[in-house]
Formats: sequence, structure tokens, C-alpha cells
Amino acid sequence: MSNASTDTRIRIGGLAVQIHRKAIKNLHLAVLPPDGKVRVSVPAHITTEAVRLAVIDKLGWIKRQQKAFQEQARQAERRYVSGETHYFFGRAYRLKVQDSGKTHISIGAGNRLVLSIRSNADAPARERAMERWYREQLKARVPALLEKWQPKVGKQATCCGIKKMKTKWGSCNTDTGSIWLNLELAKKPVPCLDYILVHELVHLHERTHNEQFRGWMDRLMPDWSERRRLLNQSPLSHEYWQY
Repeated sequence: MSNASTDTRIRIGGLAVQIHRKAIKNLHLAVLPPDGKVRVSVPAHITTEAVRLAVIDKLGWIKRQQKAFQEQARQAERRYVSGETHYFFGRAYRLKVQDSGKTHISIGAGNRLVLSIRSNADAPARERAMERWYREQLKARVPALLEKWQPKVGKQATCCGIKKMKTKWGSCNTDTGSIWLNLELAKKPVPCLDYILVHELVHLHERTHNEQFRGWMDRLMPDWSERRRLLNQSPLSHEYWQY
């Protein structure tokens, strides 16, 4: 069987819907940032009419998600200059950029995030330096969290990596057991990082967000919905999303 995917587009009332057919078992409906585009991923055999009915059934939820995207606070695009506000595990810091032959980032006095870098470094170079630092800080926390949560969940991730993602806070490949965490989590409150890691570990039990999945989350992390709300209400980068 071919693993090739195909895309088609339909309209349901005034709503544009992208249908993405690929080698999966179940229908998945997503509302994507920044403008609330609706995408439905389906197995190849699912008819367009079946997709239409599924979207109609979820219209209320779709509208609520689109409204949330419109209302959610977003930061202005960062230029990585002194005086900007940058976040680190939920706390706001004022960036201070200072000239240095060796790139280094540290937390300074007075809630300062100090970026030491050569004076002629442009904004993309400063951004890359910040991203490397965020990645290092996030990776340093992950092993302890895995040690804490994997025994409770009863599942082991084969690996847990960090990468930039624009439509997800985390992802789990249930076939390989690998988990990916969004680099932006280094900017969010620590309880949000715990929530996403547990969320992805639970997917090793349940692929979809069904009643069994929610039951696992309720048992493992009774306040998971509050953590999710905290994550989705925190200021987002200008190019990002909601989970």
C-alpha cells in the first residue's frame, strides 16, 4: 500500500477545511494557528461526505478554538536587543546585550537575562544563541522529569528530544516510543513542562484523546486541565499556537 498523502479542500458554509489523506487509522481534526485553519487528517478510504459530517458535528468546538486564537496574547517579534522582555520557565526577564568575544548567556541581578556576544552579531545570530541556551536549559531538566514520571505512567520513552514546532507543544510516536518537546516550553512555567511530558507519555497507552486518555491524565495529574489552561494563556511568541 502506498504511504503517499494527498490534500483536498472543501467549504462547509463559510468554513474552509483542508482534508489530508494519509496512511493512518482514525480521523483527526485540528484547528491550526495563527488564523484557525481547519485541517482534517483521515485514512484514504474515508469519504468527503464523512469528513463533512465530522466537521459539522464539531463546529461549536472549532469556533471556540478559533476564538481562542484570536484573543490569545502574543508578543511582538523579538529583535534581541537590550530592554526587550524574554521569558524563562515562566518568569519575565529584561534582556541585556553586552559585547564579548565568547557567546554566553546568564541570569543577572535585577531579573536580567544577559546575552554576551560579539558586538557585530546580527539579530538572527543573537536568536540562534538564545535558542541554543534555551535548548540546553530544557534538556538539563528532562532526565529528572522522566525519572519522576515514567514509573508513575508505567511507560518508558525510547528517547525524548527537543525541537522547534509551530503547531504542537509536544508529540509522541507511539510506534517507536519517541517523544519530542517544543523548544518554547523553556519559556513556560515549569508545571506546563510536566504536563506536556506526562501528556505525551500517556499517549504510549492511548493514541487519541479519548475517555481512557483523560482517565489516565486525571489519575496521574489531577490538575492537568489547569496546567493546560496556564500554558495556553501564557504570552506566545508572535509566530506560535495553542495546544
